[in-house]
Amino acid sequence: MTTTATKLSGLFVPLVTPFTDSGDLDQRALEEIAHQVLDAGAAGLVALGTTAETPTLTTSERAAVLDTCARVCRERAAPLIAGAGSNDTGQSAAALDGLSAWPEITAALVVVPYYNRPGEDGVVAHFRALAADSPVPLIIYNIPYRTGQQVSWPAMRGLAMLPGVAGVKHAAGGVDRDTMAMMAERPAGFAVLAGDDLYAPALLALGAPGAIMASANVCTAEFAALIAAWQAGDAAAARPLGNRLTGLAEALFAEPNPTVIKGVLHRQGHIASPAVRLPLLPARPASVDAALAAAASASGVPA
Repeated sequence: MTTTATKLSGLFVPLVTPFTDSGDLDQRALEEIAHQVLDAGAAGLVALGTTAETPTLTTSERAAVLDTCARVCRERAAPLIAGAGSNDTGQSAAALDGLSAWPEITAALVVVPYYNRPGEDGVVAHFRALAADSPVPLIIYNIPYRTGQQVSWPAMRGLAMLPGVAGVKHAAGGVDRDTMAMMAERPAGFAVLAGDDLYAPALLALGAPGAIMASANVCTAEFAALIAAWQAGDAAAARPLGNRLTGLAEALFAEPNPTVIKGVLHRQGHIASPAVRLPLLPARPASVDAALAAAASASGVPA
């Protein structure tokens, strides 16, 4: 039987949310880019992540995004991960319960509680409560530079043992001691997905089975090939490709995510507008130019 843990392998692309020039949700463009990344080798999609500008979406827009992504994943038999949850355990539980409306959702990406910084014991209690009642398995989103909350490997190991926890999107901002311990000691059935684009090649080399990478909205095929190469143990192919893609990731994150990504997708003709919603501002043209050049280099196309 195929379990959620076994499905958490390969490249998962956290999609941008395209807007029109007037600021409305562009569902047609969202559907098109969802198909495009799957055509290019992505294993599945992530809806309503950070890259989707989820905090600025209305309730009806969030539902529309899930409708679109669920339809694409149903048609393509691809797994769908949905972002849900906040720093309020009660509201997070309600958000997870609401995911039952989309049976295509195979897991929920749930961030470590931010701002109120509950400490490791509070983090563990938060996820223990959510995992007990969630209709889908949880992927913990560990991203300390956004949450202000460190989660050590001993604490994460306790969460990894919970039946309702399938894995972690690990975006620790480097390969630290806890990362090394996690890769060495992680239990079977607990998927570590690289979530920090700059350090994803290193985590893949250490044995991560896949990644959730915002940069893979651009050069999807190359990111999918990177993961496949490490899965095959082909370091000779993976290392130079990873080096080129790290340069692309750096360029795409030169300004707040997803502003540069949207600028590139717009210039490439994949979305009608590079519009983002306040408090984000559109990326500067020079940043988009640099990212386009990095994308050309990563794909082996002369700039």
